[in-house]
Amino acid sequence: MSHSHFSKNQAASKNNNEAPIKKSMHPRNKHNASYDFPALIATSPELKAFVETNQYGNESINFSDPLAVKALNKALLAHFYDVPFWDIPEGYLCPPIPGRADYIHNIADLLAITNEGEIPTGKHVRGLDVGVGANCVYPILGHREYQWSFVGSDIDVQALKMASFIANNNPSLKKGIECRQQKNEENIFRGIIKPQDEFAFTMCNPPFHASEEEATAGSERKQQNLATSKSKKGHAYNELKGVKKLNFGGQKAELWCEGGELAFITQMAKESCEFALQVQWFTTLISKKENVDALYQELARLGVKTIKTVDMAQGHKISRFVAWTFQANVNL
Repeated sequence: MSHSHFSKNQAASKNNNEAPIKKSMHPRNKHNASYDFPALIATSPELKAFVETNQYGNESINFSDPLAVKALNKALLAHFYDVPFWDIPEGYLCPPIPGRADYIHNIADLLAITNEGEIPTGKHVRGLDVGVGANCVYPILGHREYQWSFVGSDIDVQALKMASFIANNNPSLKKGIECRQQKNEENIFRGIIKPQDEFAFTMCNPPFHASEEEATAGSERKQQNLATSKSKKGHAYNELKGVKKLNFGGQKAELWCEGGELAFITQMAKESCEFALQVQWFTTLISKKENVDALYQELARLGVKTIKTVDMAQGHKISRFVAWTFQANVNL
């Protein structure tokens, strides 16, 4: 079995006057430098209401405020990706754009491995985003950066309606994104990948909690950590006391499933065998490090010989995705 781990070189600013480079973000990521709030506000004026100057004299937003994060996302997507219309219904997951972009750029590097070292671009390169969500972020980024076409799947009809609405109401996205409903909660690829489909890759940000209670507890810990961090910097943060709602939104399918992340990725591995000839690379984010070894063991049991773990980092946050292929003689 071929095991491989990437970590991108850490770039650092050599000049104190330059915007600091975020630790280990992919070199093609448009969000390597600190946010240029004046430029973002010029593109998306509604962001201005959420920008404040911190005690160090730097402009920022309150990242614990879902409305502020949504306004920042709108500005980033309009400014960098020519996506002037983007929104999500209340209560749905509001993802940070830079980290999502890192997954896309690392997939591009992965595809180059099986394309003679060249990153393939264009609509003939098809990706499947499992759990596209209402935000539709991965297809947006993949289509705008590499002109890939996407199928986005989800069990949530309202999420699919919003994702389709976003895709159809931005000229830069039209005809690049198709949404399909997963009608069986127990399936991942079954019922979505049709007999005639061929995909260069699949990607997924799986639900990582095993229950609503676990997801809520995790959100409360995140809120408390944000409050503690902010209070240490001299800010009152009493408004977070007793907050019960999930930090950046999220519906059941986005945040939890029976058995949690491990059960989900194990099922994904099993189903991938059925579509081995239709998909070049299967990939999934894994939030819990201990589940990486478990997935490797399951894939080995299924006879998969080529597996790669790609490590990513944004600031102090470390994340990773695991990729596998059934193609023979892949040189990692």
